[in-house]
This record gives sequence, structure tokens and C-alpha cells, in this order.
Amino acid sequence: MATELERPLRVLVVDDDDGITSVVSRALAREGYEVRAAPDGERALRAAREWHPDAVVLDVLMPGLDGLAVCRRLRTEQPTVGVLMLTARDTPLAQIVGLDAGADDYVVKPVSLPILAARLRAVLRRHEPASEVLRYADVELDTATRRARRRGREITLTTTEYKLLLHLMRSAGRVVPKGVLTERVWGYDFEGNDNVLEVYVRYLRHKLEADGEPRLIQTLRGTGYAFRTA
Repeated sequence: MATELERPLRVLVVDDDDGITSVVSRALAREGYEVRAAPDGERALRAAREWHPDAVVLDVLMPGLDGLAVCRRLRTEQPTVGVLMLTARDTPLAQIVGLDAGADDYVVKPVSLPILAARLRAVLRRHEPASEVLRYADVELDTATRRARRRGREITLTTTEYKLLLHLMRSAGRVVPKGVLTERVWGYDFEGNDNVLEVYVRYLRHKLEADGEPRLIQTLRGTGYAFRTA
């Protein structure tokens, strides 16, 4: 049973185009984020106040309260939230105005979903706490030292093992597809195959179960992996 379940990062998608909102929301959900959507500026601010997202993907051109006004209010009310503007305006002046309004990054439509996800990760890294301890069941992971503990036993991890455990613990309790996990650990330009992921899952299991502890990295055949009790 979890002592403390680390919630997935929250992303609020704001756009008055239902098609864009739907596509972006589904793509980010596959990345492991918890996603909500808002169709206009007023409802975006209301959702941000109630839900406290970690980042906002924000359209600029919307009826009523536009994205620039929303961004300025977010910076006043929630200064630590990451803001990624997604807009059809591609002039240098428009980008300067967006960044000056408080956006962390400015992406011009159309943009590929992998690039959007990578830019969002960069935005979230800028707002990431300097140190964080994730906990699930009897495992702790310190993001400052990149070391894990299980029942007080210290576990030293390689860089790849750390990334793998980090993303599994951030999605604790939920299934992470193999493709999503591979992209998070190795990046979108990864040229290996599922066998590489399976090898590192074995390495990580060996370290986590060195004293005969119960398995926490569960395999869902044909789907992916989940960090959870059986």
C-alpha cells in the first residue's frame, strides 16, 4: 500500500478550437500527464484556480479574454506555473509580445506533437523543484541525489536506471506504454527497440528486489509497465 502516491504532472490545455484541444489533450495524456481542457480564457483561469496545473498550453487568439491576458493573470496568481503558448501568430513581434506577457516558450502552429511534448518538458524542467522525494509503497526516490531507498536500503542507480524509475514512479499505479516510456527515457530520436527497455527493466528490478522485496515493476504483456503492488 502506498505511503504517498506522487501525482502525475498536470497540464491545462486552452484553445477555442475543439479539434486542437482534443488532439493535444490525448497526446499529452499518452505522455503520462493528467490533462484538463478549457475553451476560453475565463474558464481557463477558473480551472487554474481550482486545479492548480503544473503547466498551461495556451492559445493566444481566443474570443473574450485572449491568451496574453490569461498569461499575465496567471503570472500574478500562480507565478510558478509553466506557460507554453501555442498560436498561429508567427511574426517576431508576436513572439516577443507573448514572451513579455510571461510565457516560458512560444510554439507556432502547426507543430508536430513530439516537438510540442519536448518543448513542454523543457518548460516543466524550468519550474521543477531543486529537490523532490517521490514515495510509493516502501520505495523512495530523491531527485537531488538520484538515489533510491527501499526499506532503508540505499540503491545507487545509473543515469538510465534513474530516468526509468523516475518516470515509472511519476505514473505510479497506472500503465505506461512501452513506446511512451522509451521516449521519456531515451528521447524521440531513440533508434533501439523494446529489448533495450526490457534489459533496463531487469537491471532495475534486480536492484529493487536485491533483498527479496516484492516486485513493484509489473509487466502488462503487449502494453507496457506499471509501478504498483501486485
